[in-house]
Amino acid sequence: MRRIISGITLTIILVLVAAGGWVYYDLRRPLAHGKSEQYIEIPRGSSPAAVVRKLTAEGILRHSWTLMVYLKLTGGGSRLRAGEYRFASPISPLGVYAKLRQGERRLSRITVIEGWTRWDIAGELAEIKELEVSSEEEVLKLMDDVSSISDLDPAARNLEGYLYPDTYEFSPDNTAAEVIQMMVKHFRSVWKPEWNEQARARNLTPRQIVTIASLIETEAKLPEERRLIASVIYNRLARDMSLGVDSTVVYASKLEGKWRDDGKVYRSDVERRSPYNTRLISGLPPGPIASPGRSSLEAALNPADSDYLYYVREPSRDDGAHNFYNNEGDFARGVQALREWERKREDED
Repeated sequence: MRRIISGITLTIILVLVAAGGWVYYDLRRPLAHGKSEQYIEIPRGSSPAAVVRKLTAEGILRHSWTLMVYLKLTGGGSRLRAGEYRFASPISPLGVYAKLRQGERRLSRITVIEGWTRWDIAGELAEIKELEVSSEEEVLKLMDDVSSISDLDPAARNLEGYLYPDTYEFSPDNTAAEVIQMMVKHFRSVWKPEWNEQARARNLTPRQIVTIASLIETEAKLPEERRLIASVIYNRLARDMSLGVDSTVVYASKLEGKWRDDGKVYRSDVERRSPYNTRLISGLPPGPIASPGRSSLEAALNPADSDYLYYVREPSRDDGAHNFYNNEGDFARGVQALREWERKREDED
């Protein structure tokens, strides 16, 4: 009898050991699933069993029992948090548990592109349903609050130039005003305190540096050309020459609500009397015309040492490269070469 009991006991022990080993293995075994790009909501007040059943039904877990055993043995069920989760694929039951302990909220995202204006950004924000704004105009009004940059730019009347280009993630609890302030805060984290001194050394204000950087951002297509374009701007300013930057012409038309937004610059745009139209005025426009990135800000503070006064697109390349000139004659020939290339291209089409 004792042998029988001993045999039964040994069998039970072996079964328990095997089961424990299986649980240990299964908890760490990743599962590939097709829900990695979807949010799965775990409602507030859900029991551990309900959470595990839901994730099993969604295909995030192979089966529910191993994780349930783990939760009961460790008391981990009380640590699960409600939220909206995205689970990577593949993921193990312990990986699922780790996320459920941390909590997660659904995030919305906006990417601000270098060279975007505040109208571009407002248009994107107005399309995000979670922000619950009625129109682009409502967002633009929020951008008129300059309290967050008044120390850096006392002349600012809106946040143009200070909405830093990057990708931003935010929860449904965030307002449009808070998302805008994320962008300003990011700008301030990029702007180095010593840049104020560098601006003063050039007898410029931070606002003027940001303005120059915004011109560079809208003109330069290649990183290596940013400092060269900066040098052209500074050289023309030193000679009291108009800058002739087409993006300022577009900006002037947008300010007056006259921009047709079809990719073409019309004579009425070029002839528009505006302090932002650098085809007609000398010197810098009154303020930034777009959101510059770090490299354009650095170029505005550290222009190349050159005698260039002009640049025009190089027609033989499709990467936006420019040719640079220090005299009007060579520049005119460069413009002519570009025009001939454009006509030839139209004939081929």
